[in-house]
Amino acid sequence: MAYTSVLPVHRLDRSIDYVKDRSKTTKSAGSLEEAIEYALNREKTEQMIFEDAMGCTCETAYADMIKTKERFHKKGGVQGYHLVQSFAEGEVSPELAHLIGQELADQLLKGQFEVVITTHLNTRHYHNHLVWNSVSMEDGHKYHSNSKSYFTEVRQISDQLCRKYGLSVIQTNQGKAMHYAQWKAEAEGKPTWRTAIRMDIREAIGVSFSWSQFVREMEKRGYTWKLNRKYPALKTPEMERYIRLRSLGKGYGEAEIREKILRPKIQKLYGIASTPFPKKKLTGLQKLYYSYLYRMGVLKQKPKRISYAVRSDIRKLDVRIRQMEFLQKEEITTREELIAYRKPLEEQVLVRMKERRALYRKEPGCERIQEINAELTELRQKIRLSLQIEKQSLEMEERLRRAEEQERMEEKSGKSKQKERNR
Repeated sequence: MAYTSVLPVHRLDRSIDYVKDRSKTTKSAGSLEEAIEYALNREKTEQMIFEDAMGCTCETAYADMIKTKERFHKKGGVQGYHLVQSFAEGEVSPELAHLIGQELADQLLKGQFEVVITTHLNTRHYHNHLVWNSVSMEDGHKYHSNSKSYFTEVRQISDQLCRKYGLSVIQTNQGKAMHYAQWKAEAEGKPTWRTAIRMDIREAIGVSFSWSQFVREMEKRGYTWKLNRKYPALKTPEMERYIRLRSLGKGYGEAEIREKILRPKIQKLYGIASTPFPKKKLTGLQKLYYSYLYRMGVLKQKPKRISYAVRSDIRKLDVRIRQMEFLQKEEITTREELIAYRKPLEEQVLVRMKERRALYRKEPGCERIQEINAELTELRQKIRLSLQIEKQSLEMEERLRRAEEQERMEEKSGKSKQKERNR
């Protein structure tokens, strides 16, 4: 198992005394020169055999990187990157740790960037340091590091090398990074602060019938929210920062929580508590809604691929269920039937309003006015819901069309790639 992290290095001009100060050796270096000096600290590597470089020499690495920057006129911006690859205690020998570090540098950088590779043996967890230039010595292009490149390159290559040499791999949810200490504690079944949050979430889900109720239940438990964002986040009064729900692991993202809250409703709606298919054959709009929920991935039966075009509508899951309940209750399957259903309701609204106006003049305080108000509220809710279904069902059809089109394109692309491989 190897835990990895990548830090950008922004400055060239700070003193290398920083890395020689033994009281600060647990902190990250702030400049490229410091990062190189830190990686090559003999007190940590213990032996020269665990120092290596590609595209330069260990002795002249900093100067070589500066020359490359000057050659391509790229001395600004991020100066380099400092990667730390830490192994579980007792799982790897110094020689194997260093070999994995070399292979990681080779596969990640492909010989395009000067890099220093060292293995530090001064802690119980042997760890590699890779420090490389931000500017390619081949063509001058800059290395760009972000969360996507970390998981699709650094993390992926490191995990592949661990598997290659029979080491364990940290299993986390959907590519989420997890600090080694947290991973180790959870792997051993020890509680962490995240464990307490998960327990509160599970309890809140158990007593909630909608997303808004779930939010309120968490607030009763002392949490505050940030909901006006792509990924909802929460925190307790004791926490300094908000954390995203999705960072808590599989089953704790917004979409997954919404599904758990509404799953009993979905099963009751379609009569699929024991089977992934509805008990009766659906047609028209009812079939559309079932297909849409299927494409969302919220039914027992799951599609091979969940399209973002449909999945992004997950925040309206409770709305979709309420609309489907309405269609089933009123036995409506087409938009024409929606219009026919709505027409008499609109006529009833006009009749009630006329009656109410007369009562306002003759008996302004009578009970019948309150009854009419209640009737109008119910009638208008039904009209509004039918109008929403008429409009939003068209949007759903378009989302499904885009999802199916995307699947066809991916299938076609997959077949083309397979043909290329077979040649």
